This record gives sequence, C-alpha cells and structure tokens, in this order.
Amino acid sequence: MNAGPEPVSPYRNPLRASTVAAAVLLSALHTVAGFFVLGALLTESEGPWDRTVTDTARLMAGLGLAVELLAVAVTAACVNTGRLSRRWYAPATVLVLTALIRMVFAPRP
Repeated sequence: MNAGPEPVSPYRNPLRASTVAAAVLLSALHTVAGFFVLGALLTESEGPWDRTVTDTARLMAGLGLAVELLAVAVTAACVNTGRLSRRWYAPATVLVLTALIRMVFAPRP
C-alpha cells in the first residue's frame, strides 16, 4: 500500500535545522567581527604622536578578535558534533590573523 519512503522535509529534520541555525549564527558572528577588523584596518594615524587613533585601532582589532574567538568556539562545537564541515574554520582563521597583525603592527605613539 505504501509506494515508497516519505520525502524528508528540511523543516522536520532537527539535524538540518540545527545546521542551518549554526551556519546563520556563525555568519552573523563573522560579519560583526569583520566589521570591527575592517574598522581597525581603515583607521589611519597621522603620525606616531597620534595616540588616540592608535588606541582606537587596537581596540577595534581587539573587539574583532574577541568576537572571532567566540565564533571559533561555536565552530569547534559544530564541527565536533558533525553539523558543519571543517571549512568553517577558514573565515575565523583569516579574521583572527588579520586582527592580530593589526594589533601588533599599529604605530607606536
């Protein structure tokens, strides 16, 4: 009487819904961190005496780093449970390295 297996709806599969939720959360975290890191990169100092701009660039890079470390923790949890693939580490790696480089190489007042 049954012609075959019933098609699986993506809305009824909890694994699929959690995968989409994790991807949306990580995308939002990467966007926020990217905003901070971009702000740090675009902040230009007028010279080594401009301490306010240097502190602002370091603060923006630090905020981006903090948000991205949270994203790395979420990524690790999702990768270890099998919800996401390891390629989700790529944006986190790029943003963490960029934030660290900007913090280290900001001009010293």
